[in-house]
Amino acid sequence: MKDIHDRLVAIEMVIFDVDGVLTDGTTIVDSEGKEALRFDVQDGYGMFRGYRAGLTYAIITGRSLKAVEHRARGLRIERVYLGQKIKQEAFADLVEQSGLDPSAMAYMGDDLNDIKVMEQVGVSCAVANARPEVKEIADVVTDARGGYGAAREFLEMIIAARGGVDTP
Repeated sequence: MKDIHDRLVAIEMVIFDVDGVLTDGTTIVDSEGKEALRFDVQDGYGMFRGYRAGLTYAIITGRSLKAVEHRARGLRIERVYLGQKIKQEAFADLVEQSGLDPSAMAYMGDDLNDIKVMEQVGVSCAVANARPEVKEIADVVTDARGGYGAAREFLEMIIAARGGVDTP
């Protein structure tokens, strides 16, 4: 099997779970039942740096929230799969629609429902506060917790392996 550096170089698309990865897993519910999520702006900036390095992105999440759609639009993420209780079905569709080989994809997750997709991609990543079972199968475990720069940390690993990008 290729070493991790070679596999990072080959990544063209990074797929993210949302709750616990792009957010800290906290859901704020107001008195009217509206939900809000907290996203880290450094993760977003990391994505823009990744675009400059040739990366594309997708989201596969188990919940359907307008906040995720809004954040994805702001980050120019076109492939967004909401309400995916069985994430490997969305992943199969993503592979077909993108035309990419799974070895050119990375997946970042934190919980048990992420494992089956993580086992199919070129590089799998778990956040620092992921379930132990997820960390055990991950190729990379970030130092940062989900929602606190973990996505940026992983993206910077991929960007560095691909030769980096100039900072604007």
